Amino acid sequence: MLLNARGVGLHADAAPLYATWRPHVGLGTPAALLVAAGVLGWGVRWSRTAAWSRLLVVAYVAAVTWTMSLALVDGWSAGFTERLTPQAEYLHEVPAITDITAMLAGFSARILDFQPYSWSTHTAGHPPGALLVFVGLDRIGLGGPTAGALVCVLVGATVTVSVPVTLRALGAVESARRVLPFLVLLPGAIWMGVSADGIFTGAVAAGLALLAVRPIVAAVAGGLFLGFALYLSYGFVLVGVLALAVVALRPRDRWPALLAASAGAAAVVALFTLAGFWWLDGYHLVVQRYHQGWAADRPYGYWVWANLAALLLCAGPVLGPALRQAALVAARSARMVWTARDSVTGWPGGVRAAGPTVLLPLAAALAVGAADLSGLSKAEVERIWLPFVVWLMVAAVHLPPRTHRWWLAGQVLVALAVNHLLWTVS
Repeated sequence: MLLNARGVGLHADAAPLYATWRPHVGLGTPAALLVAAGVLGWGVRWSRTAAWSRLLVVAYVAAVTWTMSLALVDGWSAGFTERLTPQAEYLHEVPAITDITAMLAGFSARILDFQPYSWSTHTAGHPPGALLVFVGLDRIGLGGPTAGALVCVLVGATVTVSVPVTLRALGAVESARRVLPFLVLLPGAIWMGVSADGIFTGAVAAGLALLAVRPIVAAVAGGLFLGFALYLSYGFVLVGVLALAVVALRPRDRWPALLAASAGAAAVVALFTLAGFWWLDGYHLVVQRYHQGWAADRPYGYWVWANLAALLLCAGPVLGPALRQAALVAARSARMVWTARDSVTGWPGGVRAAGPTVLLPLAAALAVGAADLSGLSKAEVERIWLPFVVWLMVAAVHLPPRTHRWWLAGQVLVALAVNHLLWTVS
């Protein structure tokens, strides 16, 4: 607030969040309280004993309800149906796309600002896959802001399936259950409902889950998802860190899975390249477009730290203690690294000894750290980093089980406070 008052170019009224101060309540307020009460009072205990398939279904429904409730705090129109209608959003461009091949071939030429027919802000700031998602929805009869918003919520909530399925496939069966309440009551659901980053988050998590499960054909599908993710956001090149961690943690067939996933991702890259879009050209042009806008004013020295504060508000107060516990477990496992080598791959045995509940959140933290230091993520990371936040939540399983309800209560308080005190912008 002081920096904004002094005229520093933060371009965020409620920094570190991209939002404005506007205390309010709404239709979703009582619903959000009911969901939170249900998870805290009954869900935590039930998640440890319920049948697996039923647990995933209930968790998904609860996550959709939680996300929708938070969105409706701002009202049906302002909080849901109109969130994708601003000029900066992808839907602004959809009606003009009549030839997808021509759009892909000429996409890079429209990235830079201050020229005729420049793409809108979000479209220009991402590879063409992001726009293609909404064009595809429009082609199958799900066009318009209401259907688009619903898809963002429904796809974003699938992380409550993808993340625990990944953990279970990698041998962390009990942890897969314990992480679910933290995924359901994630404060970051504020930005999944509604922004395209909900779709991005669901797609990345699904790709990693497919990479973790046993059949090699699933690894190919995972590669297709993760390859397409590269065309949703340039920053998703950092998802490669998570993908390598998943492969390293597979109980068997690691090299075949890596090759299969690489083939799937390469196929996606080849299709986009043959259609006329070269990823590296787009990336270099986006860096120029980035500095044509507010990024040129936003001070790196402030945002490199403020981004971490925004991350904490998105992930909730559990993040710090959870990562600390994960790091301690990693340190205890580190001494095994050179004393035991995997009989199949020859990789250090300690890599797998640390386990998915350590390696996955630490890999996500590494990716976030790289994104932060790059200077290409100044502000709005509360939604941009959502695909990594859901994997950071895995570290929460290292906290004592008796404290989980207290930490979840803190998560709820942060989510409700942010959503009711601020008018968040996607």
